[in-house]
Amino acid sequence: MMSSEHLQLLVTRVMPYGKYKGRLLADLPGNYLNWFARKGFPQGEIGQLLALMQELDHNGLTSLLDPLRKR
Repeated sequence: MMSSEHLQLLVTRVMPYGKYKGRLLADLPGNYLNWFARKGFPQGEIGQLLALMQELDHNGLTSLLDPLRKR
């Protein structure tokens, strides 16, 4: 389920491991998110956030995050 808190986390939380460690979840490339969608998202909050980001990216809705980014 998507909430404003989840959307805010996408623009503040960084990827904790892997190829894109340290990058904001909102800035992960679509092909990486799609890889998780195929292989399975991790357990817990990080997995839920990655799944949400993949859904936004897949449906062309990443612009919803623009107002939440720190200027």
